[in-house]
Parts: sequence; structure tokens; C-alpha cells
Amino acid sequence: MLHASPNRPGPELFDAAEAALISDTMVALSAHQPKDAALLSRQIQQLQVLNQTVFDSPSLSAPQTLGGETRSPQGLVMHLTRSDGLTGDLDLPIKATLQRTYLLAKIQLLRGFVISVEALCRAQEKYAPLAEGLREELAQSIYTQMAEDLLLALLRKPKVEIPTKRRAARQLIQIWNNATVEIDDFCPLLESAWHARNRVNPGLGCLLGTTEYFRLVAEDCSDDFLDFFARDGVSEAENQAFAEFLFGLTWEELESLRSEMKRQGIEAADETWAAKVLGRAIEHDCDDCHTIDPIALYRSYTRRQLAADYRILAGTEGPRRTAEAYLMIYLLNNESDLATLVG
Repeated sequence: MLHASPNRPGPELFDAAEAALISDTMVALSAHQPKDAALLSRQIQQLQVLNQTVFDSPSLSAPQTLGGETRSPQGLVMHLTRSDGLTGDLDLPIKATLQRTYLLAKIQLLRGFVISVEALCRAQEKYAPLAEGLREELAQSIYTQMAEDLLLALLRKPKVEIPTKRRAARQLIQIWNNATVEIDDFCPLLESAWHARNRVNPGLGCLLGTTEYFRLVAEDCSDDFLDFFARDGVSEAENQAFAEFLFGLTWEELESLRSEMKRQGIEAADETWAAKVLGRAIEHDCDDCHTIDPIALYRSYTRRQLAADYRILAGTEGPRRTAEAYLMIYLLNNESDLATLVG
């Protein structure tokens, strides 16, 4: 467990792979873009201060007393399971808010590195591997943010069983206790799915999802993730949510496209036609050169999550959870399938 200790240095900002990449990048930027290097160096120092603040905050796994009342770790779990999500981060303990701020700050730092190095690559292509590595590290941090948002979403779902919510709350507490935890420390299965999905741009076509499915296979998406949605007894809602995951579109958008295809007698949809029907551009998770855009994946997940929440409030048709939520519930209810958190 981590406890307040102002005289003891906090954990390292970056793991070994991240540290080596950041070091190599700073050498390159110092030589060619010194102003960028100086700015990013200051941001690293600011992140270190924030990391220390999280580290020095009392552990959420220890009792805390305020106003004569003591909240036990078990009491915090029960508090989280009663959350309806309407108060957002206002209902979270301070350490949780600090950890979430730290993670967002790290994401912004890595985005800054990506922007700077991509500018450098336009003049010197030899630094392309640095840009690719930074995008991978940025993606992992964004996947961690998505997983945390997913666990918080489960807490506010009215039909998720209380024992499952308790497991989700305990998982969140462990994450909040250690700001340097990343998704591969606690849910590598979802990391594999998002890693693969981030490398696939849906082709739409007949909207069956067959091509997109095999593209995920080709990108080494976890067999366990794919098998979960291909198992005997999979529900209609799970199938609908998995279709959303494959195409990066909401169930309502997919239904609109299918209805319009039938009305117009179109057998296969392309991106230009679909964008016109939906009234918005189709975002790409990667470009033709296989450069990933984790921000686009995050936007896709958020859109699907908001749509699921809306269906619950409005009582409309469609899946009440994202594909990732259906899988996470299974993992929480079968804790032997979850990786053990560090710290």
C-alpha cells in the first residue's frame, strides 16, 4: 500500500521503455528543436510534482477520519457502488481526483511529444521510429483512461449487480492508489482489443462486420475477447454492442444506415455515402500508413458510452452497455481472469 510520506520520493514517472523513449526524444529535440525541448522539459517537471502529490496523499485503502467520522475502505466501496454518476468527479475522493488529473496531464505531455517529433520527422525522416513509439505510449495511456471511465460507468448502471459494482469499485481504488498503473497491469485483455481496433478502419460494405472481424484477427486481437462475443448463448444486446465496436458507430447510426441502404436499394455502403446519411464525418482510427490515432478511438468509445446511457434514461431500444462493458462485467465476476494490480 502507498501512504503519505513527504520525505520519500514518489514512483518513477515512466517505466523503462517510456523512459528510454523520452530520453532519446529529448536528445533529438534538444539538437534540432531546442524551444520544444525546453517546453516539454518544464512539463515533465510539472508532471513530477503532480505525481509526488498523488503519492503523498493518504492511501484509499486506509481508514480516514473527518468531522469525527471515520470512513473505512469498505465504506468507500459502498459509497462508490451507490453512485448514480450525476455528480461526476465531485463524488470521488481527493486522491482519485488527483490520479485522474495526473493521467490526463501525462496524456497531454505525450501528445506534446508526438506533435513536436512529427514536426521534426517532416524534416528528418530518420526520427520516424521515435514518433511511432510515442504514439504507442500515448495510446496506452489513453486506453488506461478509457478503462477507468469504463469502470466508473459500471458503477452508475442501474442493472449491474451490487457484487459486480463492489469489484469494480475495489479495482478503481487500486488504480487511484497508484498513479503510475497502466492498463496492462490490470486488464491486458481490453488493451489487446483496443490495440487491434485502433489499427482497423471499418470498410462498412454490407454492414455485416465480417471483414472488420477478420481485420481484428489480423491485428492480433486477443482470441479471448473475440471468443466472448462468439460464444454460445451470446445475447442480442451483446451482438449489437459488438457491432458498434466493430464499426465505431452507435446502434442508432447503424440502424439508420441499414434503413437507408434498403430504401435506396444499396447493397454496400462506402464512407462518403455513410457520412452524408449520418450528417457527420467518419473518423479514422488509423491512416493509410498505419499511423494510429488513439484520440479517434477514445471519441468512438465515448460516443458509444453516451448512447448507452441515453438509452437507459430514455427507455429506447439498443444495447444498454458498450461491448467493453459486457466483457468487463464478465471479467469482474471471474476475477481469476483479471491481471493482479501492482502497488
